Amino acid sequence: MAETLRLEVVTPTRRVLDVRASEVRVPAALGELGVLPGHTPLLTSMGTGELKWTEGSKTGRLAVQGGFAEIQPDAVTVLASVAETAEQIDLEAAVQAHAEALEKLKTAPAEEFDELDAALRLAEVRKTIASG
Repeated sequence: MAETLRLEVVTPTRRVLDVRASEVRVPAALGELGVLPGHTPLLTSMGTGELKWTEGSKTGRLAVQGGFAEIQPDAVTVLASVAETAEQIDLEAAVQAHAEALEKLKTAPAEEFDELDAALRLAEVRKTIASG
C-alpha cells in the first residue's frame, strides 16, 4: 500500500491543487471525512468548509464549497464549485460578506434562507483560511 495519495482539486474554471498527501480531511455535506491511503472507494457531496491535507511536515488548507469528492485507495479528487487558497482570499471582503449575510438573515424570508446560510458559511471559512 502506498504511503501517500494524490489530492487533486478542480473548479469549473481551473485546477487549484495537485499534490501528494499522507492525509486529507474533506468537508463533506454530512460532516468532515478523514482519508488515509488505502481508503475504501467512496463518492460524496461536498459541504462548505476547510479542505485540509498533510504533505510531509506541512499542512495545507483551502476554502471549498459545493461539488463532489471521489475517494479511491490512492487518490482524492475534489470537484468543487469554489476552492480558494489563503492568498486568493480578500480578508476584508470576507469580513464584509460575513456581516452582510448575518444582517440579511435577520429579516430574510424562508425561501432565501438556504442561499444566505451558504453565503454566511463560505464567508466564515474564507475568514478562517485568510487569517491563517
